[in-house]
Amino acid sequence: MPSFIRRALGVAVVAAAAGAAPLAAQAPTAPQVTVGGLVYTQYLYQLKDTVNHFNNFDVTRAYVNVLGKFSGGVGTRVTADIYRNADGSLGYRLKYAFATYTPQGSPLTFKLGQIHTPWLDWEEALWDYRMQGQMAMERAGYLSAADFGAGVDGKWGPDKVNFQFTVVNGETYKTGEVAGAGGQGKDAMARISVRVLDTNDSSRVGGLRITGYAAYGRAAAYADRNRYLAMVSYRTKQLTLAGEAASTQDGLHTATNGHLYSAFGVYKVPQSKVAVLARVDITHKQAGVVDKQTRVIGGASYQLSPNWRLLLDWDYANYQTDALNAANDANRSQALFQTQFTF
Repeated sequence: MPSFIRRALGVAVVAAAAGAAPLAAQAPTAPQVTVGGLVYTQYLYQLKDTVNHFNNFDVTRAYVNVLGKFSGGVGTRVTADIYRNADGSLGYRLKYAFATYTPQGSPLTFKLGQIHTPWLDWEEALWDYRMQGQMAMERAGYLSAADFGAGVDGKWGPDKVNFQFTVVNGETYKTGEVAGAGGQGKDAMARISVRVLDTNDSSRVGGLRITGYAAYGRAAAYADRNRYLAMVSYRTKQLTLAGEAASTQDGLHTATNGHLYSAFGVYKVPQSKVAVLARVDITHKQAGVVDKQTRVIGGASYQLSPNWRLLLDWDYANYQTDALNAANDANRSQALFQTQFTF
């Protein structure tokens, strides 16, 4: 091949490569879609059930998560929730189904769809033992982990300030809003958490933090549905301590005023896979009514592998009066062996 032809071909190849480089740089990022799961299992033994000592193995919850990450700051999440019905059968429903948008360089992320509500997802991350059972506000029926609406998350610092605001239907993701219910509006919910002291845990729940939450809404027939909560928490890689106080208002002109207090702690034994935990929840759903309940939870966990955690714990409920204790006696004291595995 003559030398001038070789030189011409070389120039053509270089030019083609130079032209292809900008095109490659402009090509959109390939979508990233991942699928995972989370499962809670347990063995329950009722200690005070003197007739049968009811006990059973169960899958208390299973989630399938599909996460998408796309160019332009767009993300998606769909979570299937497999749960136990009251009749003992297993049911299926959507827990989350939303899209997110994070502008380039922005500390804000916008969400639309069936989204996280501001409090429970954050508190569950702090407690880190959702496998044991619901958090106090959810167990008492005051809050739901998800709802239909729109919201915005923000973090600055990084995570020295963590913020979330949502506007949702207010009827929870389990039911949705009913047309013609009379006076039903939307619920506005907001949480802000400020880290006032750093520790070796720099996550969104790490450090010494002061956190506040408020929700204002209307249920059917113009009934109030308001929640106010304050928490002080301290978390390192080995120790978690938290205490919260909440006030609730429900009914027409806030006819029912309730109070709730919760405190919990987790200590991870150094150089081991063992942790011990304790929690106390005090729930008084209506002022002036004898209905106060105190729940005590204690146990120890073992991290068998990064994907499998085991928990042995005791869950005990005590009521304000002997009559209430007698009415709930069979299931007031329970021994539980629970597991959590992810994939």
